[in-house]
Amino acid sequence: MLDNPRCHKTRDIINNAVTAFGSNYSHVKLVAKMDFGFWRYMFARHQFNAFNRTVLSVFPAKPRSTPTRNYDNTFVFGQLEKVNGIRNRIAHHEPVCFINSGMSICSTAYARQHYRLIMELFNWMGIDEGALLYGLDHIDMVLAKIDRL
Repeated sequence: MLDNPRCHKTRDIINNAVTAFGSNYSHVKLVAKMDFGFWRYMFARHQFNAFNRTVLSVFPAKPRSTPTRNYDNTFVFGQLEKVNGIRNRIAHHEPVCFINSGMSICSTAYARQHYRLIMELFNWMGIDEGALLYGLDHIDMVLAKIDRL
């Protein structure tokens, strides 16, 4: 499916990972090895078409498109891009609770917005986020604490 020249980077990423595993290869290890950007780009036009448009099936509870809002691969790609953005900010120890407009103003709006987006995507996948994150999810508590500063 990835013989399309426009998908060569995706093919190369997969082939390099398979080669690196050698005799320890398994499908589970390959899936786990792929970074978030890899999965996001599965919704980019060329990869999406190469996989016969089937990757949207990972979101069985995704809203249906309407005349005013198209919930297609492009929309999902954009949503995943937002999640990837906050993931990168966190990974690089950059602030997620400040607005820079000449002076730094504390605001949890950006973090809350992206947290809600992640929860929404979990719902689209049919994941019970409460069960998945039980005992680990302290985001609202931490953000409320920041708001009180």
